[in-house]
Amino acid sequence: MNAYPANYRQKKHLTLIEPQLRLIELWEKYTEHRKPLVAETTLKLNYKKIANHIKKLPFQYLSDASEIREHLLQHNSAYTAKRVITQLNACCNWACESSFISVNPFEGMAGKIEVIKEEKNIDPFTKAERDAIIQGFERHPTYSHYASFVRFLFATGCRTSEAVALQWKHLNKDCSVITFSEAVVCISSQKIRKNTKTNKSRKFPCNPSLHNLLLSIKPANADDESLVFPSLKGKEINAHTFNAMCWKGAKVHGKYREGIVTGLVKEGKVERYRPQYNTRHTFITFALEHGLDAKDVARLVGNTPEIIYKHYAGSNISKLQIPEF
Repeated sequence: MNAYPANYRQKKHLTLIEPQLRLIELWEKYTEHRKPLVAETTLKLNYKKIANHIKKLPFQYLSDASEIREHLLQHNSAYTAKRVITQLNACCNWACESSFISVNPFEGMAGKIEVIKEEKNIDPFTKAERDAIIQGFERHPTYSHYASFVRFLFATGCRTSEAVALQWKHLNKDCSVITFSEAVVCISSQKIRKNTKTNKSRKFPCNPSLHNLLLSIKPANADDESLVFPSLKGKEINAHTFNAMCWKGAKVHGKYREGIVTGLVKEGKVERYRPQYNTRHTFITFALEHGLDAKDVARLVGNTPEIIYKHYAGSNISKLQIPEF
């Protein structure tokens, strides 16, 4: 005879089949599993954001999946809700495979959320605006330090994080070819050096004006590990601070300090304000207008030809040589 009553044995059996893990506990287990498989920036940015969304939920169990979906849609954009549920689905797929749970209640849920895709705002500066911005930095009593950095962004179309990461070892000896292989991103005031966004390095041949710029700023005995474009304090430029303080303007100790581009808009030298990232759009647009093929431009800026064809004007086939513009 069994020593335990039937009703006790049944309850014990059911508890073993489906433990009631809280959603945040499951997400933490999933994050720990993914740690060796994803970049540090992905963990600190993407995975942490999902954890924050989960912590704010008034529902914390898998049985509340439908309520979680409705809450996310009511308090976030459709895009954000879809992104969170997509990640919860991936988490629960892993949890099923790992025998933490038996059913994934989020399966197929994200696909039913419709997101209206907005076209990217490709709004390049004109040549006159570009030149006014460069001149504005050159003439500024403090931010003239960043003039060569701004010229470089316009001249290469690289991502800001790639320019920030650039060291003299990434250029050949005569500064005629640049290798973009790393990026520096800032997360919670901590700067992290990582691979480029595409995880691929790329070569960029310099035209005469860019070549001369790099030669003019290269120290006589340049150390390979030294930054090509250091901050005022000699460290990696904080892109967020640069954009807020130098480019656009921001409040400092309660007092507003006007940024260079915002000031140029007021002066009528720049038609309308555009963020610093539009230096990339400007390079790509000019390159296409001057005859570079979209496939070649894609290789130069670390994009796919499909993105270039989709978002920028077409161009004629030409040799891979950067023209002056």
